[in-house]
Amino acid sequence: MDGGSRKPRTSGFVRWLSSTNDVTRVFLAASARPDMINLAGGLPAPQTYPAEELARIARQAVLDHPTETLGYTAIEGLPALRDAIAARFSTPALSLTRENVLVTTSGMQALDLIGKVLVDPGDRIAVQCPTYLGAIDAWRPRAPRYHAMRLETEAFDPAPAFTGSKFAYTVPNFSNPTGRLVPLDIRQRLVTTARHSGTWLVEDDPYGGLLFDGTPLPGLLDLDADGQGGPYDGPVVRMGTVSKEIAPGLRVGWMIAAPEMIQALTLAKQGSDLCTSGLTQHVALGALQTGLIERIQPTLRALYRPRRDALIAALEESLAPWFTWEIPVGGMFVWAVARDSAINTDTLLHHALDAGVCVSPSSVFDVDGQFRRAVRLNFTLNAPDRLREGVLRLARACAALRAA
Repeated sequence: MDGGSRKPRTSGFVRWLSSTNDVTRVFLAASARPDMINLAGGLPAPQTYPAEELARIARQAVLDHPTETLGYTAIEGLPALRDAIAARFSTPALSLTRENVLVTTSGMQALDLIGKVLVDPGDRIAVQCPTYLGAIDAWRPRAPRYHAMRLETEAFDPAPAFTGSKFAYTVPNFSNPTGRLVPLDIRQRLVTTARHSGTWLVEDDPYGGLLFDGTPLPGLLDLDADGQGGPYDGPVVRMGTVSKEIAPGLRVGWMIAAPEMIQALTLAKQGSDLCTSGLTQHVALGALQTGLIERIQPTLRALYRPRRDALIAALEESLAPWFTWEIPVGGMFVWAVARDSAINTDTLLHHALDAGVCVSPSSVFDVDGQFRRAVRLNFTLNAPDRLREGVLRLARACAALRAA
């Protein structure tokens, strides 16, 4: 030995990740700058957090249930919370019990657990594309292959995507990143194919309560209900969370699935975090029991609908020569696609940061990282005047890109 020191080496995965995820790190870091207008994140407006009511629920929970709130809880989650979630999503045709429910530490843990239970390196996942960045990040350590599902295509046939895939992943309500609502006929095709193929169908639904226009569509789990009265035992795995309607800091989510899947996910969770915080579970339980989520929804819609409209108006005024978009009927996002196929939104991001606005480039929502013609714009975090200023800054960034 030469007496010198050698640093331990990171894993090949970590080295690869650090070299390929630069864009994500750039916009996450930039969004923390006080002078930056953040249109990049999927963030609720902080003024919507029902802080006083949550504080009352938390205080009473600690006083009434000190062991459950301050100690370890069951891996599956508090029985009362599991019962409340089962009751909330049961219908005359869909019978759910606590055996169908696993409480998770946020929706992100739910995605991670699905990967741990179902995916080995090289396995294939069918994903709605473009897809949620968090899902790509959660499954990246499993080194999967992907089959892209274009659910906006009217003639979409799920069978080729499901065949040979360990599961299919969808965000049918106001999809992240596109804000689209998957049509009812496509939902029905997804469920029918899952039944016939034996492929698990994952329905991620963090935004379902944020409907601004029209009437809600039935979820995939609802469409798979058989009406026979027994506990649900089908192929749909539904994910939910309180993050978008109550407060993301609670980090409480859930998974609804067949009992055998819940058992497998519970074993994976045991090796992940042992249990979700009993305190935040009790806060979520109190929110469900008191009807807080239902009471706050009109406030969310009244705040977010004008913000969506303000963003759309600003885009029409300042960015119509550069981008096209659809007006979402709910959710948190507008997906703007460049008219010019030569525009690279990874490059545009750097000009945008110089102009003082942060956006999410489309490459981070592409399983191959190759689609670079679009940006995801969030409208829930900022007030209308700040949204207008953010779009003006983005227009200046587009001009700088053209000049360069």
